[in-house]
Amino acid sequence: MPYLTVGHDEGDIQIYFEDHGTGKPVILIHGYPLSGRSWEKQTQALLAAGLRVITYDRRGFGQSSQAASGYTYEVFAEDLWKLVRHLNLKQFSLVGFSMGGGEVARYISRYGSTKNVDRAVFISAVPPFLLKSDENPAGVEEAVRTGIEAAIRKDRLTFLTSFLENFYNADVLLGSRLTEEDLRYSWNIASMASPVGTFCCVKTWWTDFRADVAKIDMPTLIIHGDADRTLPIDGTARPLNRAIRGSRLAVIEGAPHGLLTTHADEVNKLLVDFLK
Repeated sequence: MPYLTVGHDEGDIQIYFEDHGTGKPVILIHGYPLSGRSWEKQTQALLAAGLRVITYDRRGFGQSSQAASGYTYEVFAEDLWKLVRHLNLKQFSLVGFSMGGGEVARYISRYGSTKNVDRAVFISAVPPFLLKSDENPAGVEEAVRTGIEAAIRKDRLTFLTSFLENFYNADVLLGSRLTEEDLRYSWNIASMASPVGTFCCVKTWWTDFRADVAKIDMPTLIIHGDADRTLPIDGTARPLNRAIRGSRLAVIEGAPHGLLTTHADEVNKLLVDFLK
């Protein structure tokens, strides 16, 4: 299996990645608390469209090393940069879901431009700045962070159950767009993630990406569900759309945060049309 060493703590910190297809490259960056497997439905559609599809597991998640440190967007972006160099990618697209949108913004700000990043996509993403304020009244208060952290400290596995039910709007979509197996699959992936990483990543959601997104100078697509309870659209996607000149916002009606699963057909069509 392909691994890339990106650092060291008690031993090597390795990132697990998959690289399929031979066309124009696109890197898919997963959200919390999942792994590259969360792109299963998108990978099939993008490969069928003739694209080269690269997924990887963020440090601490999936099959990557469960590092004791490095859970900041500076390190996440550096890990991505090392993967890009390792694969010698040129003119590739970046697609970030949820907290993966933070890697897209920080990577482009520090390492990318139209010289090497061809297109950018933010799906249910954290940027530009989640914190509720007078400037962003639809944002999320920082007290939510401390509540989530307390729930993880108390009982991480029970927290994951409630978090994922909200992630997918299970009370509304279970039995129609969502199955019990979908929930169980996500819970199984999340339960095996690093407890340290699961806890430490929460605070990163409140990272200020406004200076990063101001540097995005390539065609950009923003996809968000109008029923997202985790990252409300008015506090994330709409201000992101205003912040990136020329960006397009595609709103999927009734879609929750976890729309990669519940609204895969709608997401896949938008992705294929934009990335090809």
